[in-house]
Amino acid sequence: MSRIPRIVPHRTLARAASTLALFALAGCTSLAPDYARPALPVPATLPSADEPGDTPLAPEAGPMGWQDFLQAPRLRELVALALQNNRDLRVAVLAIEKARAQYGVEQSNLFPAVGATAAGSRAHTAQDLSTSGRSSTTGQYSAQLGFSSYEIDLFGRVRNLGEAALQEFWRTTENRRSVQLSLVAEVANAWLTLDADGRRLQLAQDTLRSRQKSYELTERSHALGAASGLTLAQTQTTVDAARADVAAFTSQVARDHNALALLVGAPVPTALLPEVALPAPEAPPAPTSVAPTSPAPALVTSTLAAPAPALAAPAAALLAVPAGLPSTVLLNRPDVRAAEYTLRGTYASIGAARAAFFPSITLTASAGTASNALSGLFDGGNGTWSFAPQIHLPIFDAGRNRANLQIAETTRDTALAQYDKAVQTAFREVADALAERATLAERLLAQQSLQAATLRALQLSEARYRLGADSYLPVLDAQRSLYSAQQTLIGLALAEQVNRITLYKVLGGSWNDATPDGKATMPGR
Repeated sequence: MSRIPRIVPHRTLARAASTLALFALAGCTSLAPDYARPALPVPATLPSADEPGDTPLAPEAGPMGWQDFLQAPRLRELVALALQNNRDLRVAVLAIEKARAQYGVEQSNLFPAVGATAAGSRAHTAQDLSTSGRSSTTGQYSAQLGFSSYEIDLFGRVRNLGEAALQEFWRTTENRRSVQLSLVAEVANAWLTLDADGRRLQLAQDTLRSRQKSYELTERSHALGAASGLTLAQTQTTVDAARADVAAFTSQVARDHNALALLVGAPVPTALLPEVALPAPEAPPAPTSVAPTSPAPALVTSTLAAPAPALAAPAAALLAVPAGLPSTVLLNRPDVRAAEYTLRGTYASIGAARAAFFPSITLTASAGTASNALSGLFDGGNGTWSFAPQIHLPIFDAGRNRANLQIAETTRDTALAQYDKAVQTAFREVADALAERATLAERLLAQQSLQAATLRALQLSEARYRLGADSYLPVLDAQRSLYSAQQTLIGLALAEQVNRITLYKVLGGSWNDATPDGKATMPGR
């Protein structure tokens, strides 16, 4: 009749399970200090920058996704492409996976690592070494299931180490969000810069064509004796200056393409470029006919005095911060949240350092069966077990534990200072962006008025030159002034768009108080 193998007596299993349950219930003490969010080291409210025409967004509007913030379809598609291919963002995602795995390692220490082992050996003893005077062959076989050096977490050391690893995981997730937010802003800025430089190049090309026509007319008039050599030389300077600008802006547009491709992490499709930066075939120059009896150089006023290029269509939703918005909205910024998670982790590290002053208990236990014959390994009566608890009581360590605790507390104070600095930096960045926005509308209006005035000055100087009341020098000055005003207006339009994106970035993609109770919100917990 077959026997039922018995490995460990039921009383022994029950006694071991009761002991483990008792220790598990005892491990409910944590020596980590209670965490409380520090008071914000900045004024209670953010500065306001109300502009005529701005529509303030209510604080309840909540976080705005970049898909809603960016209005240009091409730019939205380009940002989506960058989020798929950018290497910096990919590194940030991999850092999250590493932190997640590290947290899993720390969490595993809360449970015993159970392993199974099986061993077998055979030995032959020579007759000279045998007490019976005869040679013999012996065998030994065993199978065991057990765990080794499992620490009973009486004072929360293991749990605090796991908590520190968890805070590190949350910190890396905020770093990824920070990288993504910066990437969205950088791609948008690079796209807008390419658009602005394309407009500058287009203006320079139009100006070169206009001045080239003017030079050809002046050259023919000079050949007929109607224009002086000085006027011809002065006209030549305008053509050369425009040629230099075309070459410079052509190079700049090419660099903008390269910068955008690096941010996207892949070649940028032509369909996603700004319309003004799209390659276009060169049109042949229109023939110019001049009457040979023209008494004076026929300046093409309508071309030289071209209106300013159209401002770029808004690429981002209008972002205006309501007056009296609390500074707690800064707590939504990923860098501030990352600094807070770092601070939380130092509190858990203090708890682990404090636990080193108290006794620690480790358990080693195993149960199995052994026999001198493989066929009888699982026969009744061959069960084996062992249970070896060990307690460690620190008595003298030459100040090692106290020094480790001091290191943990100093790290906590350092993290607190870094958290305060992150909040202050965030407040300063928002305040700077709002301060710039407060004057952008007035600067744009002033620049548009300046451009209109320089256009009128050019028209009047041309009229006086044709009537012989002035030399050609006032016309040259007026041309340069109008060209400079047009270029400056393009730059101001770019600055206005970049300021919107900057505000979105420095507010962390959110302008509401996500934690009105002042307590930290642990995502996913």
